[in-house]
Amino acid sequence: MPRRPVVALVTDAIHPYSFGGREIRYHELYAHLTPHADLHVFTMRWWHGPRVRTEGGVTFHAISPLLPMYRHGVRSTWQALVFAVACLRLLRHRFDVLNVDQIPFLHLLPLRLVATLRRKPLIATWHEVWGPEYWRDSMRAGWRPAWWIERLAMRAPDRIIAVSPETARRLRAELGERAPITIAPNGVDLDGVNQATPHEQRTDLVVVSRLMRHKGLDLLLAAIARLRERGRAVTCRIIGDGPERDTLLEEAERLGIAHAVEFRHDVSEQKDVYSLVKAGRVFAFPSTREGFGIAVLEAIACGVPVVTTSARDNLAQHLVRRSRRGIVCDHTLDAFAGALADALDGPADDARAEPWVGEYALDSIAFYVVKAMLP
Repeated sequence: MPRRPVVALVTDAIHPYSFGGREIRYHELYAHLTPHADLHVFTMRWWHGPRVRTEGGVTFHAISPLLPMYRHGVRSTWQALVFAVACLRLLRHRFDVLNVDQIPFLHLLPLRLVATLRRKPLIATWHEVWGPEYWRDSMRAGWRPAWWIERLAMRAPDRIIAVSPETARRLRAELGERAPITIAPNGVDLDGVNQATPHEQRTDLVVVSRLMRHKGLDLLLAAIARLRERGRAVTCRIIGDGPERDTLLEEAERLGIAHAVEFRHDVSEQKDVYSLVKAGRVFAFPSTREGFGIAVLEAIACGVPVVTTSARDNLAQHLVRRSRRGIVCDHTLDAFAGALADALDGPADDARAEPWVGEYALDSIAFYVVKAMLP
């Protein structure tokens, strides 16, 4: 009987300790990978107890201490450096293929060394190309070395799995048309969506998002204040957590809308996310940077119309443009508030499924992702 391959997956954040699109992607893939391979996940020490633990057929290894991933609302350089050095510990582990998440970039360089010395393929999942504009805006001083590291990281893998065609296009613009890139988008659990019932506490607007600066939630709060000034008693539910939590709470207080905005930092189960999304009339998504936009896809699958913006790096807009009731507007306060009002005025009983969403059914997508991740 042939030996089962050993797959090493390196990612600094895992579900349910950290809740975001990439964490959900890997969490849902575990069940599809374990029938074909022994899966070992190398991450930060998110849990108490032994550094190595097994759960659901997956072995988790804590290779670095748990450090804050964000500082002043942007990715922490110190965390990236510590995690990158810790990745050298994989030299002591046996594996047949080394899969790695692109974020936070720097760790791809020592992992290239590990893969070369062990003579194993290095495969990276790429969610988005950040580019020089992002680094310039977030770091100002010292942004060029950060952009160079991102460019070097793009060249480290033997193969890249891009989560969207647009991400693949941006990678090829940097790496060339012959770059070995496979497109394998995020999937949505359509069975889970269909089984979820709307939460009993309804709301006008809802959003699922990590609370970060580039998610544009300050624009959402300003739009709510604008609509309420115009006599519309709009309510909103913001589902998620992140480094901007306190800032957003303070902004809601400053705008006088804290009573109309519910922040939910305690939701970790997907069934509860679907239930809360279905309780909203409109999914408001003002993000300025998305490599795919899994939250948008899930909202469309839930039958909730989505409003987002045409910000250059918001690739979720491509999903919204496919949606029958989706609205893409300029990334300005007037445009976003107006688009939310238009969506709220739309038909309330048109929650028909959109057939194209079936292209992203988790079972179908997982087949291609698993095939790309195996040796």
